[in-house]
Amino acid sequence: MKSLVKTARSISPAGVIRMWYRNWKIFRKVFWFAAAPNFLEPVIYLTALGIGLGLLVQDIEGLSYVQFLAPGLLGSTVMYASSFETTYSSFIRMKYEKTYDAVLATPLSIEDVIAGEILWGATRGYINALTFLGVIAIFGYVDSAAALLLIPLLFVFAALFAIIGMTYTALVSNINLFNYYFTLFITPLFLFSGIFFPISTLPAWAQKLALFTPLYHVVLVCRGLALGRLDQDVFTSIFITVAFTAVLFLVPITIMRNRLIK
Repeated sequence: MKSLVKTARSISPAGVIRMWYRNWKIFRKVFWFAAAPNFLEPVIYLTALGIGLGLLVQDIEGLSYVQFLAPGLLGSTVMYASSFETTYSSFIRMKYEKTYDAVLATPLSIEDVIAGEILWGATRGYINALTFLGVIAIFGYVDSAAALLLIPLLFVFAALFAIIGMTYTALVSNINLFNYYFTLFITPLFLFSGIFFPISTLPAWAQKLALFTPLYHVVLVCRGLALGRLDQDVFTSIFITVAFTAVLFLVPITIMRNRLIK
C-alpha cells in the first residue's frame, strides 16, 4: 500500500500528457494508414460472421444473430487494440528502441512514462472502438439513444485492458512470452465472454468463471446500451469495470518502476 501511495504522489499530470503526446505525434504521421483497417475490420467481421454465419443461426434472445454479434465485437475491439499497444508496442519501446531510457533523461519520472503509456494504450483502443461503433451505427445495429453513454465508457474499457496489458509487460523479460498472454488469456476471453453466444449455454462452472472476466462485463454493457436493454446487470457491470480500472491503475506503474530501477 505504501508503494502505491508513493507511486500516486510521483505522477505528474503534465508529465503523463507529455509522454502521451510523444506517442500521439508519431501515430499522427501514419493515422490514415491505421484508420483504414479500423474501418474495414468491423465490416469484414459483420459480413463474414454476422451476415454469412447468421443465415445459419436462429435468433438469439429475440435478436437476429448479427444484431447480437455486433455490440459484442465492439467490446473485443476495445480489448485487442488496447492490449496490443501496451504489450508488444510498449515492450518494443522499452526493450529495443530504448525509448524509456531516452525519456527518463528528461524531467519526466518513471511513473509519468508508464502512466503516459497506459493513457496512450487506452487512446488507441478508444480510437478503434469509436470507429467500430460508427460502423455498426451506420449498418443499423445501434438501436437506442443510450448508446451515447458508450462514448465515454469505451475509453474506460480501453483503459482497463491497457492497464492489464501493461501489468503483464512489467512482468515479462522476453517478447515471445506475449504469445502466452494472447493465446491463454485474450483468446479465451474473446471466445467465451458472450460475444458469439450467450454464456447461459456454457456449463454452470464456466458461467460463474465468465462473471469474473473483464470482457464479459464490457460486452454486456456494449450490448445493453447499443440495443437499449438496460437492466440491473448492465449498471452493475458499468460499476465493476469503472471500479477495477481505478483500483488497478497504479499496479503496473508500481511494478514497472521497481523493474526499471533495478
